[in-house]
Amino acid sequence: MDMKIAEIRNLSYSYRENCGQKKAVSNVSFDIDEGECLGLIGESGSGKSTIGSLIGNFLTGYEGSIHLMSNEKELADMSKKERHDLYRDIQVVFQNPWQSFPPNMCVGEGIAEGIRYYSRGLASDQKKLKEKVLETMHLVGLSASYYQKKCRELSGGECQRAAIGRAIIRSPRLLICDEVTSALDVSIQAQIMQLLFSLKKEMGMAMLFISHDLALVGGICDRVCVLHDGQLVEELPGGREMYEKAEHPYTRLLMKSVLDII
Repeated sequence: MDMKIAEIRNLSYSYRENCGQKKAVSNVSFDIDEGECLGLIGESGSGKSTIGSLIGNFLTGYEGSIHLMSNEKELADMSKKERHDLYRDIQVVFQNPWQSFPPNMCVGEGIAEGIRYYSRGLASDQKKLKEKVLETMHLVGLSASYYQKKCRELSGGECQRAAIGRAIIRSPRLLICDEVTSALDVSIQAQIMQLLFSLKKEMGMAMLFISHDLALVGGICDRVCVLHDGQLVEELPGGREMYEKAEHPYTRLLMKSVLDII
C-alpha cells in the first residue's frame, strides 16, 4: 500500500468579506500518495490556491483535518517546533517568479536560502553549501555562470527555475506548485512543465499541482481533482483518461474552453 503524504478530510475555510463570512473551501477531502502528482483544477475563486495555502501552513483557522507525512498529529494541533520539523519535507513554488527573491540577491544566495533555514550544519560550511547549490542549479537547468547573477537580471523562466531550485535543494517529499506557469510565456511554460516532470521522476517526490489550465494539469498529473465554488465536484485520472471519464457538467465546460494538447 502506498504511503500517504497528505490526508485531507472535510476541509473547510472561510474568510471575512464585507462584514460577513465567505466560504472559500467547503468539505473537501482527498489524499496524495508518495511519489504521486495530484492536480487541483478550477477557475479563479474555486478554492484551489486556498487549499494549497492551508496545506503549506500559510493560512490557519480551518475546519476539518490535515495530516501530513503519515503524522498522527493533525497540523493545527502541532507545536511550532513540530511544524518546523514537518516542513523540512514540504516546499512551495509560487506563481510570480520575480516575487520569489529580492531583486538584488544573487541566484546562488537565493537558492541557498532553501537549505539555510533547516540545515545549519551544511549552511555553516560555505564550500559544501556552494557545491550543493551548483548541483541543484544543474538539476533545474541553470549553468554555473548564473551563480553570481542578480535575480533582477533573470527572465521569467530563469527566475522560476531558480525558485524551483530553492524549493528542491533539500529533496522535499512534497512539492506544492501554485500556478507556477501562469505568469510565463507559453513557450517557457512547456519548458518549466518538462522540468517539473523530470524532477518528479528523478527525485520521486510527490507534487500538488495547482492550476486553472486543464491541459497542463492533465499532462503532468496522475490524478486530478476538479474544484468549483470551493467544492470538490469530480476526481479523475490524469492523461487522456481525464477527458474520457469526465462526467460533471462543470468539468465538461472546462474541457470545452481549452485545447487538448495531450
